[in-house]
Order: sequence, then structure tokens, then C-alpha cells
Amino acid sequence: MTAPSVQLYTVRDAIAADLHAAVARVAEIGFTKVEPYAFVERAPEYEKALAAAGLAAPSGHAATIDSPDPAAIFDAANRLGIGTVIDPFIPSDRWQTADDAARLAERVNELQVEAAAAGLRFGYHNHNWEFSNRVDGRPVYELFLEQLSPDVVLEVDTFWSTVGGADTPAFLRSLGERVQFLHIKDGPVVGDIADVLPSSESALKVPESLTAAFETQVPAGSGDANVPAILAAAPHALRIVEFDGYDGDPFDGIALSLQWLAENDR
Repeated sequence: MTAPSVQLYTVRDAIAADLHAAVARVAEIGFTKVEPYAFVERAPEYEKALAAAGLAAPSGHAATIDSPDPAAIFDAANRLGIGTVIDPFIPSDRWQTADDAARLAERVNELQVEAAAAGLRFGYHNHNWEFSNRVDGRPVYELFLEQLSPDVVLEVDTFWSTVGGADTPAFLRSLGERVQFLHIKDGPVVGDIADVLPSSESALKVPESLTAAFETQVPAGSGDANVPAILAAAPHALRIVEFDGYDGDPFDGIALSLQWLAENDR
């Protein structure tokens, strides 16, 4: 099994305080791969920090769908060795109708073509509302997928898909090789974060007043998500440890998830 990655948004406070020290600590825990976020603005720092820590970044998050300059994102990705750029977030109010799904699929397909011209791949990362929002009884995400180019990469956040009502192992099996990345997190499979997340992740910060909604997330294997079945359903996909929020030191949390994956992801 390929060594897991970690979404650096998990340790965003440490990244904001000292990117080099935070990245070095991730490497000390035992990760060899990371998934940077908001990397365009800090590309020179990321480049030095990743090199110093000996870390690779096969994927990275950037708000590309609404960006006025996707080329700048793709240039930064190439600078950092990021092979796949993934848009992390389109809010629930833009996942309401069949037209919404068609509009987003068209834009993502366009961005995949632009990414390919830059030697990259492009993909999308879900939350729960793509599954809980329904059109004629079907998850709006299904309509999106039906209109999506097969060249577009899927990164499935397996916790939020489960919260959204999906049978995530079955969903992953239905998609096969289209899914190249899995966000692995765990926690109680209840609630809806559509009204909890900010309207845009361009700043990639959760408002302080809302962080409690995320702090119920726990290390892999210790919550309600069926993580073993999820992993077995997509053995080819890169596992990416993540917490949107964690009630404790997130470095301790990602260390526990990494240890659990080493023992249970066979």
C-alpha cells in the first residue's frame, strides 16, 4: 500500500504560525506526502519547506473553479511538484438543481483541459451536501458525475459522503479508478455542515464561532464511519488523513490515524 498523505489544512494554525516548522513536524511524525492548501500565495515558502523536510505533494487544494486566473494556480502546482490540483469546496447553495450540476461539470471539464495543457490533472473534493441535496430523489452529485469528463480526478471525502447519506464503500466500488484520492477521517455520522462552513473557502478558515461543529472528528477507526470497508473499496486510491477540526492537538490526531492505517490498511 502506498504511504498515506495528510491534508495540511488539518494543521492550519501551525502552518499560519510557522510553515517550515509545521511541515517539518509532519515529516517527523512519519508522513512522506502532504496535500497543501492555498499554496499559490505561499508557493516559495512551500517549495523550501517541502524540500527541507523531504516531502512530496502529489495533490494540492486550490479554489480553482471560481478563480479569475487558473493558470497561476497551475504554475504554482508545477513549481511544487503537485500533479493533481483539486478544488476543495463549492457551497451547498450551488448544488441545488440539475442546472447547477451541469454548470459545475462544464466548468470542471474546462479546467481539466487547461490543467492537462499544463501537464497536470484537475479534480474536485466533496463535502456532504453533494450527496444530501437531491434532484428528483437522486443525489445532485450523481448528476454532476454523469456529465463529467472521465479525465477529471475524483477525491472523495469519505467521512462527508457518509454523513451525506451515501453508502460510501458501494459508491467507491461503482466509480473504480476514477477515484484517485480518499480523505480519511472519522467521527459521528450525524448532522449537516451546509450551514456551518463559510460561504467560501478562499480564506480556508472556519469561523471561530463554528469550530465546535468540527471538533467531534476523531482519528481513523475510532468513529462511526466504516473506514475498513471504505479502504477495501478503493485499494488503489491514495489515502489522505484529514481533520476539519480536532478537539486536541491535531498533530497527535494525524499521528494516531497514520498508526491506525499502518496496522489496518492491508
